[in-house]
Amino acid sequence: MLGFVAALLAGPALAQKADKVAALAPQLDALFAEFTAAQHVPGLVWGVVVDGRLVHVRGLGVQDLASKAPVTADTRFRIASMSKAFTALTILDLRDQGKLRLDAPAEDYVPELKGWRYPTSDSPKIRVRDLLHHVSGLVEDDPWGDRQTPLPEADFTAMLAAGVPFSRVPAERHEYSNFGYATLGRMIRNVTGRPFEAVVADTLFRPLGMARTGYDVLAVPQGERALGYRYENDAFAREPELAAGAFGAMGGVETTANDYARYVGWLLGAWPARDGAETGPMQRATVRELVQGLNFMRFAPRRADLGPACAQAVAYGMGFRMIEDCDLGSYMTHTGGYPGYGSVLMMLPEAGVAVFAFANRTYAAPVAPAYAALKRLKAEGLAAVPPLPVSPALARSFDAAKAVWAAGDIMAAGYALAMNMLLDRSAANWKLELARLRTALGTGRTETPIEATSAMAGRFAWACDRGRLAGSLLLAPGSPPTRQAVGQRVERWFPELACQRIPRWISLVPA
Repeated sequence: MLGFVAALLAGPALAQKADKVAALAPQLDALFAEFTAAQHVPGLVWGVVVDGRLVHVRGLGVQDLASKAPVTADTRFRIASMSKAFTALTILDLRDQGKLRLDAPAEDYVPELKGWRYPTSDSPKIRVRDLLHHVSGLVEDDPWGDRQTPLPEADFTAMLAAGVPFSRVPAERHEYSNFGYATLGRMIRNVTGRPFEAVVADTLFRPLGMARTGYDVLAVPQGERALGYRYENDAFAREPELAAGAFGAMGGVETTANDYARYVGWLLGAWPARDGAETGPMQRATVRELVQGLNFMRFAPRRADLGPACAQAVAYGMGFRMIEDCDLGSYMTHTGGYPGYGSVLMMLPEAGVAVFAFANRTYAAPVAPAYAALKRLKAEGLAAVPPLPVSPALARSFDAAKAVWAAGDIMAAGYALAMNMLLDRSAANWKLELARLRTALGTGRTETPIEATSAMAGRFAWACDRGRLAGSLLLAPGSPPTRQAVGQRVERWFPELACQRIPRWISLVPA
């Protein structure tokens, strides 16, 4: 059933990574235990997924204050807005099947939208893509949207037909809309002729083996569930159960740590892009679309509870936020806030590592301990991004660069030069520049390999007698097949060289 996940477990380094996580587990568990106590959380479960496998999971506290039943990896939690990614993936799958278009007006699939009054006469119509990215112009609706979860489909139809006020013109900027994702749920229903819950289950839950995941929480025995609580006036109070309804597409999923880890492992398996059979419920390229924002980038200070002051760049993809951070680098994340529940997922997809956590207290998303845990895993070398392979074309260009340095003459790589090289700078000028560098640095040891930054570019550093020579190579886009056969795919050799002991960056080509 999960052959695509099992394939990810075969890596020889996985057992070593799991052992490292196990050694860190007491320290990481303590982060979540501190959060649970400080934030008055009855129960919490958290886990670490590495290379497709749940390598650590820990339940803390109780799932029910009355029974005192402990939280386990099989306790069901509402995960609130982390449900949105399931909706987004299902929409993308329908796109892949040719049943809808992301750039089509949403009203093509939800006819009630045709009568909407837009804020200006020149407003563009809401596209399917705008709903996915929260750029539809609808007003931010937390926590109003959470309480709409059980709304009957007929009532939602009436709401859609009546229209809703706009916050701004569509496609102008990001503004988070639960209503928008509920509309995507209706779109799934209309396009398939089936309840969106059934379509999501058939698209994702069943293929991934998520047998304890669904939307109808009232159909689940109470003893299997983490009951939701709020904490006010120094006491806990039960939150009312929110039944399945029209707004479930934006936040209605209930799942377990064991189930959710299967899903997270599958998501991570979409990176890196590679050759090979597609073995998951969707194409890997489709999964990677989740992180594509619409360039409505925002900059904001990092939350104070995540560490020292740091500016973050944030863009919303499809059911995930992409964040550029001074400690974690680029990571994808989403939280869930709900009456009685809080949740978080943080992923370093290129490194194959993720941390998630569920809690059963209103809006108690365990963001700070999840961030700290992921940061610690990265510091311990457990979130390293595998190096890119060096393409044959880049390897040939690097060999040419070594020949140029050894000869002190650009024409030693004449076979590898693009047509612009000697137009941008004469061979005689190159020879003078290389001679100056060799005088300053001495002999260079060129056995250090090149590090690929793409199939068409790379960087290198050579130790010299009197310093270090660092450079980069960039290949041109042209590649006539007849020339590839004789090693002439390299159309442009574009080095930028610098030495640590020379006070300025020395460029061998014009900027």
